[in-house]
Amino acid sequence: MVTRPYIPTRANDPYGLIWFETRPRYLAGGGDPRRITQTLRAAGWHNLSDPDFPHVVLASPDRSHSLVLEPQPGPYGRWWRIHGRHEQRSWYSEFGANTPVEILGALTDALLEPVPEHTEDIWSQLTAAGWHYQRDEHGNEDASHPDGHLRLRRFADDALGFHWLAEATTERHERVWTGWLEDRMPPHLIAAFTKALASDEPVQRARADVPHLHLVTQEERGPQAEKLAAEHAARLKAVRATARKSRRAAAQSTPGVPAAIASAPRPAARR
Repeated sequence: MVTRPYIPTRANDPYGLIWFETRPRYLAGGGDPRRITQTLRAAGWHNLSDPDFPHVVLASPDRSHSLVLEPQPGPYGRWWRIHGRHEQRSWYSEFGANTPVEILGALTDALLEPVPEHTEDIWSQLTAAGWHYQRDEHGNEDASHPDGHLRLRRFADDALGFHWLAEATTERHERVWTGWLEDRMPPHLIAAFTKALASDEPVQRARADVPHLHLVTQEERGPQAEKLAAEHAARLKAVRATARKSRRAAAQSTPGVPAAIASAPRPAARR
């Protein structure tokens, strides 16, 4: 019997760290990427990664969406890249390393849900949270957080047309992270991202996880080790259950597949 040696890595989190409730969330650092990658895997996304290369490549079951997590030199590179297709149009978005997974995860979670009939107005979400909004005569729109460290813009580029740019900066206007989204993305995905962007809910981070400690407030409270792991496990369980339900519904609606057969349990495997 081969015993796996203990190798200290961040993959053993959250048990090896002390966690702090951290505000504001958009300056709290990237967090644990498994919040996103394991959620997509639980929903049935395929792992197309090369095990000998430092990246993660996931594709949705129908191959209409893909996500790449690929560390770049320096913290400001395009670590997260998401491609999609909606109504015969492809779209693309990218995010830096320090983009909090709780904010980006709101977008990837929305990929797993049905398209809503109504999408909440994006700018209303921000102004309701106290952001300052303005629009110029060319249709460019801009909203900034009251503390001046976070900004969302929708503006036109001669080559690319309208697109969105979210940017978190220090008090010296040094970039902490950016998120770039194409305007042809489905509106409900952009709305899910901006809703999480405007949230004032804290996130759990270790001291070393925060890129600029002087910009955040950290208190040693909130969920720790076992509770954090339990919450993540519960999230994955719920996503798996929803994915199974969706697959059954799709099988039952497929022409030529009787509902009784589609929903019948599989026979137990013989020994």
